[in-house]
Amino acid sequence: MGAASLTTTAAAAPGAHSGPARTVPWGGYQELWVPSSMGSIKVQVHWASRGGNASLYLLDGLRARNDRNAWSFETNAADQFARDNVTLVMPVGGESSFYTDWYNPSNFNNQPFTYKWETFLTRELPDYLAGFGVDRHNTGIIGPSMGGTAAMTLAAYHRDQFRFAGSLSGYLNTSAPGMREAIRIAMIDAGGYNSDAMWGFPWDPAWLRNDPFVSAPQLQGLSLYTASGNGLPGAFDNPEAPIEYWNTAMGMGLEFLSMVQTRAFQVRLATLGIPANINFNGSGIHSWPYWSAELWKARPQILDALNAW
Repeated sequence: MGAASLTTTAAAAPGAHSGPARTVPWGGYQELWVPSSMGSIKVQVHWASRGGNASLYLLDGLRARNDRNAWSFETNAADQFARDNVTLVMPVGGESSFYTDWYNPSNFNNQPFTYKWETFLTRELPDYLAGFGVDRHNTGIIGPSMGGTAAMTLAAYHRDQFRFAGSLSGYLNTSAPGMREAIRIAMIDAGGYNSDAMWGFPWDPAWLRNDPFVSAPQLQGLSLYTASGNGLPGAFDNPEAPIEYWNTAMGMGLEFLSMVQTRAFQVRLATLGIPANINFNGSGIHSWPYWSAELWKARPQILDALNAW
């Protein structure tokens, strides 16, 4: 999405309206502030082009920012669906949250509130969007990395809401050896969050509940899309500065791990007899250009599942 699409559409500020109100035409861009137990959550919305009731939740990655969802500036997601009858819903925030309900605030970084993202995405947000004519039962959900893990988990436990779920370079076997430790380290690095506040100690049942590998049987009958690269630099990787070489190297390792996890998930689905569109690319690292391209590949399946052409 280019800068022009941000500057030519209206945005709603906190407290600007007492209830749900669409302030731009169908197909336009609007920023909503949605009440939640975490406070008002900013949600970037591109309304369906012709007033349809379908929606696609675009979840962010581990380093989600508090001002914008990365799908809105790292990709051309809005342009990809500009003519389609589906509303793009991009929640803002949730760094290191895995979009789940935490037990407690993180004590490592003095978090002032407890993350309750599952409650927000499956109750508070769809209830709010219903005031705009968005059907909570005709929703898709997709995300990269942390967002891919969460998309599969949320879809498994909220089948009344989601008709499509997609994981792009997600970690889909989080109970595999070493993964709990890896998640702990990653969360400390991305915002200084304590994973014990999220799902408790490593033996807590919440860790298994939030593992897509474990909840896979509950995905039967859902339209599924998963994808990953193999960690080898590809068409979007042309590092020049030292920091770019560092980021490329990190992206290579993260993507290789995602590939291994996605392969395990593929086998798991196959043993359960659950069909899924699974795409393994011959190259690609853990970065947004690849996820943007993968969203375009998934688009026909998303529109079919939501009847949103």
